[in-house]
Amino acid sequence: MILAFDIGGSRIKAAVWDGSLRPLGEMATPLTDPAAFTAAVAGFLTGQETGIAISIAGIVDPATGVGKVANIPAIDGLALGPQLQAATRLPVLVLNDADCFALAEAHHGAGRGQGSVFGVILGSGVGGGLVIGGRVVTGAGGYAGEWGHGPVIRGEFAFQCGCGQIGCVDTVGGARGLERLHRKRTAELLGAEAIISGWMAGEAEPGETMALWREMVAGPLAMVLNVVGADVVPVGGGLSRAPGLVRYLDEAVRVRMLRRTKAQLLVPAECGADAGLLGAAIAGAVAWG
Repeated sequence: MILAFDIGGSRIKAAVWDGSLRPLGEMATPLTDPAAFTAAVAGFLTGQETGIAISIAGIVDPATGVGKVANIPAIDGLALGPQLQAATRLPVLVLNDADCFALAEAHHGAGRGQGSVFGVILGSGVGGGLVIGGRVVTGAGGYAGEWGHGPVIRGEFAFQCGCGQIGCVDTVGGARGLERLHRKRTAELLGAEAIISGWMAGEAEPGETMALWREMVAGPLAMVLNVVGADVVPVGGGLSRAPGLVRYLDEAVRVRMLRRTKAQLLVPAECGADAGLLGAAIAGAVAWG
């Protein structure tokens, strides 16, 4: 039995995995007190668990266990796995939330049965995770799959990124980036939902913003897919839920790739809000047999 968590800057969600996922509940994330954070996780223990698997909104170095978790200061810069292991006396596995999303989709979602799955998240920002042969690829430092970062955009739409670089896909590819593009183009303050609604209704300005968004996102993503050779690309996050948006991006990605296929490569994710929990549980099951 695995105790699985999906932990973000607002909420901790917990579930038990014993071949199927059974939610246990959720609570507010302790943001500033490491002891309170540890106590919150330990509070879900029943004594029957064989391990703890965590999906977290941050990067974990697989060599050291040290995490970069900017939105949870209580654990930023700490080796969370060893800390929780010492407190609970159970094996602990901590993974990036995008990696857990990709793992869930590879095993139980849009990527099941495929050898290479690249999961894409288009939420407030841009994220990704790579699963090959049913196992997540974390890479050196834990950064594998992070296609949203790197200075790939030039000119007037090369915005400063939170990672410290200029011109990252993350600055334009998510919901906040879409809003930023529209504001730069038109000086109009519109939310992502309004921009997408206008695009779907055939309005000119939102349509031009969406075309620009697709142009900036499709090229870098096509390059990534050339490298990893993905069989399928499940797309999740808030933007992915807009009707037609995943197909709209897919059409632009496929014509920019070396591989030519008429079949849709980017597809809507299927695991929904529990993808983080499910992916963490699967990672634990794979690691501990």
